[in-house]
Amino acid sequence: MPAEAKANKALSSPLTERQEARRRRILHSSAQLASRGGFDAVQMREVAESSQVALGTLYRYFPSKVHLLVATMQDQLEHMHGTLRKKPPTGDTAAQRVAETLMRAFRALQREPHLADAMVRALTFADRSVSPEVDQVSRQTTAIILDAMGLENPTQDQLSAVRVIEHTWHSALVTWLSGRASIAQVKIDIETVCRLIDLTDPDRT
Repeated sequence: MPAEAKANKALSSPLTERQEARRRRILHSSAQLASRGGFDAVQMREVAESSQVALGTLYRYFPSKVHLLVATMQDQLEHMHGTLRKKPPTGDTAAQRVAETLMRAFRALQREPHLADAMVRALTFADRSVSPEVDQVSRQTTAIILDAMGLENPTQDQLSAVRVIEHTWHSALVTWLSGRASIAQVKIDIETVCRLIDLTDPDRT
């Protein structure tokens, strides 16, 4: 059985409290190493030593560095979501609130450029074996956007707009990390794409 299949099978059932604590240590170590030196600094053996787990145990949780860093991104987004909920955006329209939220998330990543670069590179390298982790990142991003919109039951048109916004946010992050876009340009692009939200509002006249 491939390593990815073994890991998925092993973690398909709910984690025990001890397993969850172990997983959190692993993700914390991954984020710390990435913050210091980016993608190349995250070595599985060092992650295992830093998180005090056996190397074989680490591979049962995350079959590769790419799996680990994509899961780290989901964990970072989940943390951001909690922070954003404590201080919700204040814009008058859904589009303004989403743009404000995504720029706050962007600036949080800006403060940790090595970590941001490592996570984005992992997403770029991810193949089909990493689909569950990539899907978790997408679901977390969608949840952040829908919260900012104030929607619990979005229409299909609204979900389509959210997907386009997600793609633009990710692309803006990539272009900024590569030095091809300034923060000012990122802000303009995010605000522009968020206007799609107003166009999909079923109550819009």
